[in-house]
Parts: sequence; C-alpha cells; structure tokens
Amino acid sequence: MAYFVEILVSLLSGLKITLIIFVFTLTFSIPLGLLGAILKRSSFVPLVKILDAYTWVIRGTPLLLQLYFTVFGLPMLLGFKVDRMSMATLTFIINYTAYFIEIFRGGMNSIFKGQFEAYQVLGLSRPQGFLYIIIPQTLKKVLPTITNEAITLVKDTALVASVAIFDILKITQRIVSADIRFEAYVVAAFLYLGLSYGIVLIFRRIEKKYSFYH
Repeated sequence: MAYFVEILVSLLSGLKITLIIFVFTLTFSIPLGLLGAILKRSSFVPLVKILDAYTWVIRGTPLLLQLYFTVFGLPMLLGFKVDRMSMATLTFIINYTAYFIEIFRGGMNSIFKGQFEAYQVLGLSRPQGFLYIIIPQTLKKVLPTITNEAITLVKDTALVASVAIFDILKITQRIVSADIRFEAYVVAAFLYLGLSYGIVLIFRRIEKKYSFYH
C-alpha cells in the first residue's frame, strides 16, 4: 500500500500537466469551434473555403504528427527554441477546434429551418438570434458528442509524453523503468478513469440545465 501511495504522490505533478492541457483546450476550442461553425454559414465564400481547408487538414492528420511538427519541427523552421508545454497546448487547441467546428456545424444543420426565420419574425438581429435561439438549441443537440470529445481529450493528453512532457503517462513510464514494477500502470489507469468519470458527471449536470430545449 505504501508503494501505491508513493506512486500516486509522484503522479500528482503529471496530473497537474494533464489537467492544464485539458482545461485550456476545452476553454478555447469550444468557443472557437462554435464561432467557426457560425462563420461557416457565412455567405463570404473565401472565409468558408479557408475554414474548410483548415478542418480538412487538421482532422486528416494525426494529432501526434501535429505535436511533432509544433514541438520539434517549428524550432527547426524558425531557428529558435519554443516552450514545449505551450506549443503542445496550442496544438491541442488547434486540433480540437477543428473537430468542434464540425460538431457544432452538424448541430446547427439539424435545427429546423424555421427556427432561423423565427428570430427575424421576433425582430431580433442575426447575432441576437444565434445567441438566444440557435446556439442554445445547438448546444443541447451536441452535448453528448462534446462529452465524448472531452473524454477522448483526457486520453489524448497522454500523447504529450512522446514529446518529453512529464504528464501522467510520462511519469508512469519513468517509474516503471526505474523500479521494474507494473503497479504504476494501475495507478495511472485509475487516474484516467477518475478524470473520465468526473467529466461524465459534469456534463450530465449541464445536460439537465439544457433539458428544457427540445
């Protein structure tokens, strides 16, 4: 038992890194994804094409490759070092924004067309109509998908171990290599499971909040 406690204490610093990446990614990628989905409905074709290209490139290439590019490739290209943690977090934000754009776009496309005309009848401007009518309904429709993406994000944070950032997985690997024992894998698994369960509970509460939208 003492060894498990020792492992848990060691992994807490890795848990901090995992949570930082997770929180920053969701905080920025969800609103950016929503904004991107709204802009994709724009009549300004060049902007729509740029967003299409962005989502196609980001969703069509592995997140791990994107991490290698920003953490290792950019310093070669720019000729100076970058902060690995900052670049990894930025990479996650860019990656998940692309997915959320498509998630929100799909949610908006599933809303009855009359809802878009309703805010005009009510005398609301386009921004007001989206804010008070379209966006709440969209969030209601896509919340289960966002929950799944959030759980996936928890697991994806483990990819930063490959670029020498000491998250939960990287510290686990170091402990196992040093002690030649497997227990650290078990503790790490429970940490990831605990984070995932916490996310499910949080989003269930959010779903209840939006339960009045049908």
